[in-house]
Amino acid sequence: MWEKVVAAERTLPDFENPPAVETLMGVHFAPIDKWQGPYFGLFWSRIKKDYPRAEVQPPVVAAPTPELVLPQFQGRFELPVRCWFFNHDETRLIQVQNNLFLHNWRKVAHTDKYLHYDDLRPIFEREWQVFCNFLEGEGLGMPAVQLCEVTYVNHIDRGNGWQSFADLSQVFPNWSPQTSGNILPTPELVAINASYPLKDVDGHLQITAQPAVRQTDTKETVQLTVTARCKPASYSNQDIYRRLDDARKWAVLGFTDFTSSKMHEIWGRKL
Repeated sequence: MWEKVVAAERTLPDFENPPAVETLMGVHFAPIDKWQGPYFGLFWSRIKKDYPRAEVQPPVVAAPTPELVLPQFQGRFELPVRCWFFNHDETRLIQVQNNLFLHNWRKVAHTDKYLHYDDLRPIFEREWQVFCNFLEGEGLGMPAVQLCEVTYVNHIDRGNGWQSFADLSQVFPNWSPQTSGNILPTPELVAINASYPLKDVDGHLQITAQPAVRQTDTKETVQLTVTARCKPASYSNQDIYRRLDDARKWAVLGFTDFTSSKMHEIWGRKL
């Protein structure tokens, strides 16, 4: 159904069996003041043929930054509503709120084929254009995009490179179970939260690792989430797509640098 763009030769690290279970890309923009609840339904009517199911979800609330303004109305803080719109097999969805537009791929079944960024970005471009055309047609104005985001969610299952949380140094080289007096036992749980400034773009990379139990098979795993957010030079689609590419580059490089060579072998690193 979607026209596939021929990808350029890969220069970033690539893996035969990546642990990714979800890929997200999208934009954060200044709140659309005129946006109201009925617009979710009106937009859904534009895409319902390809995204037949919808859900109302709690909003994404980003920490206030100079680049990202949270919505305020009538002198009080007010949270927007977020809607999810699922495609037929529910491996892809669009997320919309009055200051956010995201497109997700997610692994629903074990047999679902991993979709690379080069497969997903053309879909995002098309859906983003549909959304912008909708806003313009409804007289809501064009979004003032403040941040471009690419996120990879990965599951690193127990037994696949690690057995106990003391082994996580074999997964994440910058973490160690060692303590100064060797008094404490092996930790029951380990969580990591790190933020890095990006070198060549105006943005940040956030990496979190959280222990979890996957609902579909009750498997113990570490959920590694890598998020890159970059500020575009302008509101133009050309600059937005350029910053999405930059965010993707740093998310991939960050994931690779944060994880160990041992895990790269397990995942079948090709580049």
